[in-house]
Amino acid sequence: MSNPLAVLRVFALVLLVFALTMLVPAAVAWFEHDKAAGAFLRGFLITLSPAALLWWLTRRHTEELRVRDGFLLVSLVWVLVPVFAAIPLMDFLRGMSFTDAYFEAVSGLTTTGATVIEGLDTLPYSINLWRALLVFLGGMGLIVLAVAILPLLGVGGRQLFTAESPGPIKDTKLTPRIAQTAKGLWLVYFGLAIACTLGYAWAGMGWADAVIHMFTTLGLGGFSSHDASYAYFNSPRVELVAIVFMTLAGMNFATHFMAVRRRTLSFYWADPEIRWYVGVMYASVLGIAVYLWQTHTYADFWTALRFAAFNVVSIATTTGFANTDYAQWPFFAPLWMLFLCSFVTCAGSTGGGIKMMRAIIVFRQVMREVVHTVHPNAVRTVKLADAPLPNKIIFAVLAFSFIYMAIIVSLTLLMVFAGQDIVTAFSAVVASFNNTGPGLGQVGPATTFKSLTDFQTWVCTIAMLLGRLEVFTLLVVLTPTFWRK
Repeated sequence: MSNPLAVLRVFALVLLVFALTMLVPAAVAWFEHDKAAGAFLRGFLITLSPAALLWWLTRRHTEELRVRDGFLLVSLVWVLVPVFAAIPLMDFLRGMSFTDAYFEAVSGLTTTGATVIEGLDTLPYSINLWRALLVFLGGMGLIVLAVAILPLLGVGGRQLFTAESPGPIKDTKLTPRIAQTAKGLWLVYFGLAIACTLGYAWAGMGWADAVIHMFTTLGLGGFSSHDASYAYFNSPRVELVAIVFMTLAGMNFATHFMAVRRRTLSFYWADPEIRWYVGVMYASVLGIAVYLWQTHTYADFWTALRFAAFNVVSIATTTGFANTDYAQWPFFAPLWMLFLCSFVTCAGSTGGGIKMMRAIIVFRQVMREVVHTVHPNAVRTVKLADAPLPNKIIFAVLAFSFIYMAIIVSLTLLMVFAGQDIVTAFSAVVASFNNTGPGLGQVGPATTFKSLTDFQTWVCTIAMLLGRLEVFTLLVVLTPTFWRK
């Protein structure tokens, strides 16, 4: 590692920014006169104190951050910040273990949306707001937020943004300065946030619920303020608004940024990833709707289409909302939805999984190998948007796909070894690793992850962190090579 003290200085600044976010639910709790205000104020002080001390001790170390410093910093943020995010939860929900509180905080910040908390309807509004705010912050990434609002990070911003931003091709420059890029992305994020809030209010959702569900819709996190999730509202209009904004949040925010900046919608059609994303997801909506209708799960096609559209889009975009217990559907439907969450969302979105861009590259590489098998001397390149891809990107995508499958198999075996049935084990790992939220079996949409043992909960927590950082960011820090000079 090149600049350990410089890394700690920037980590302290990020933690200081995060401490300030606790004042939002604290203010709401004070205004609402609920009993959680003290928990947030204590959490703020406990977070602020070490952050301020660490910054003061390292304040003179303003050296440029190098590439591996960025990987270390991002790993520190995503592993340690949830420790502080869990403090208000443990403080207010007495009896909640650190394992469960850390799981809940990681689930929020990684935009997974899996929960161990029951009785959401009886919680103070500020607690549910905090859970939703974690999803919103994690959606675009705390590091991107820090780069956007802390000019002090300007020199090393490129390394942080590259390490944190999801997707296989991370070095495309949207603007000449990385801080300007981060600010632009956050402006798009906030613009969609305002539109989503107004959309939910128009659909009949109360303002308090609209804010919480806006946070978790754009973050694709799936936390709700109600145990029944969207079944609580039982409103096709509310579900339609959610579908629209889940679809938008599952797209590459760089495409949104360029469309807004150039004031044209042509970027959406020009992006092959978005065409595949919309095509695969909505073809699945139609297919599952017909399947549910034909299997007499619903009496008529339009009812089947309503429930298929909401739940398929929710799971495919790795959001995790539900308006019915789809685990009771014929098994093919939820299994296909779980498959979709593994790859459908776009690179550069707030969703999880392999990402559609990687899936396209793998598919085209497979087709190239098929052609080479038949015509060994044929020259065929893998293209994306009519541009040939260098082999290093193809090899990187293939390596990622391999480690992705290896991790799912390994963690599933760990869950089964710990005594879990195969359906629950596999779906919990897939839902956690893809940052989706609900799985099947004991962790289905009508239940929570509370039934898992502490060991199983930690397996899912690790899966969430690996999935949010797309494996390599975290694994590279754990290799001996990283620590060699």
